[in-house]
This record gives sequence, C-alpha cells and structure tokens, in this order.
Amino acid sequence: MIVRGFRLLAATAAVSFAFASTVGASAVSAGSILTSARKEIAAQTGVHVVFTAHSGSTGITEKIVADVGVSSGSETISEGSADIAIRVTPSFAYLSGNSSGLTTLFGMGSAAAKKLGSNWQSWKAGTGQYTNLKGDLTMKSVSALLPKATGTKVRQTGTVDVLTWVTRATTTVPKLSNTLSIPAAGQALPITKTATASGGTKISTQLSKWGKEVVVQPPPGDRTVPAKSG
Repeated sequence: MIVRGFRLLAATAAVSFAFASTVGASAVSAGSILTSARKEIAAQTGVHVVFTAHSGSTGITEKIVADVGVSSGSETISEGSADIAIRVTPSFAYLSGNSSGLTTLFGMGSAAAKKLGSNWQSWKAGTGQYTNLKGDLTMKSVSALLPKATGTKVRQTGTVDVLTWVTRATTTVPKLSNTLSIPAAGQALPITKTATASGGTKISTQLSKWGKEVVVQPPPGDRTVPAKSG
C-alpha cells in the first residue's frame, strides 16, 4: 500500500476488536502465536484489508480498501477529495486517480498528473516502481503487520488472543501503542490490529475473507500509458 508522510504509520496499522467477556493471561506465549500466524498467512491465497488512519493533529483521515493476493492485488486510497486506484498483476502495475490523488497520495508531479488525466499509468514487471507496488499488494506485506516476539505481551479475551506492544518513535512516526487480535483456536489468522499515539492519532486495520482468490483485471489497453522509466 502507498505510504507517504502520515501514511508511514500504515506500516504499523491496526484495528481493535471488542469482546464482552472475561480477560485473563493466555496459556500460549506471544512467540508461539506469532510463529503460527506467520505460517498460516504464508499458506493463504488472499485477504481483504480495510485500513483507516486518522491524525489527531491535522484531522486528516485516510482510508485504504485492498484485496491482497499471492502475485496480484488491488486497492483504492482516499484522503478527503484525493483518491487513487492501484492494480498489480504478475506482469504489470497500474495507477489511476484524480489530480489531487496522483500528486498528494502518490507523489506524481502536477504536469504528469494532468497529462495522465483519467488514464492508467503502467509499469512493467522488473522495474523499480512495479516491485514497490507489488510489495505493497501481495501477501508478504501482510506478514509485516506482525511484531517481533520480544517485548510483545499476550492476554486472552474470550476466544481471542490479544497481543500488545509499543513501537518506539522515529523521526517520521510517533511512539505507538499497538494491539493485534488473533483467534485463540483454529487458524491463527489476524482479525484486527490497532495503533494509537498521543494527540488522538489512531490507525486501524481489519482483515477478513482469508483464503479468497484475488484476480485482478488490467485496465483497457487504450486507456493505459506506459511509464517512460521505472
């Protein structure tokens, strides 16, 4: 998924899940839960992801809706009136959007955005931009939501193991308090993840439809503009 400025917080994205039941220490360690989750994720063919990030300081909210597969994926990204759509196939990556979306969400120059108009920019497999976009929209990116076992605590809430950890502040990302909810029984596939920071910043990610087949159709050829460089 595209990450720019405030969108850098997407790397630690999350969503909390409420359960009205008893809370207690889990009989399973965080390390074993995360090992099982990585194994289960690696075996999946796809997942539906809904990501929302709200900045308490600016009031800006960004939303990403994505279908992530093994070698293909698609997403839409919106922030206010700005929006873009991205599709990735095994052979090409494609980008379309309105002028403000192309410039503010993707970082395209205003002249290039105007020239592209309502068409789709394309990058061939093997180019740098294709590799970046594929990395954001295929299953390997989902495993990046999982924390390291060191410093991660776990408690059981009803039928769910809730993992908690703190991400240290960097020059671009504030200190974050994170939670990740994973079923305590059955497949250890994440349900929700949340990250919060002081000042009202909150990031949430919901994951559903695990195992779905993700088939991405390329845009019409007459509306595709190959990138001059990748």
